[in-house]
Amino acid sequence: MNRDEIEGKEKNVSGRIKQATGALTGNQELEEKGADERSEGEVQGELGRARRKVGEALEDLGEDIKR
Repeated sequence: MNRDEIEGKEKNVSGRIKQATGALTGNQELEEKGADERSEGEVQGELGRARRKVGEALEDLGEDIKR
């Protein structure tokens, strides 16, 4: 896992907590902020996974070229 994947997971979890707290307390603003943060976390996590996959592919390509 890279930094973006980890930070994305953190934002996702934090957003879920805010969203649930907002829903339980009837605080629409907190619920919306939580949903937004959760979405940001998902996007950041996906970006991190994509970056990792590209890096792995480049490493594999480098290994193939060395042979």
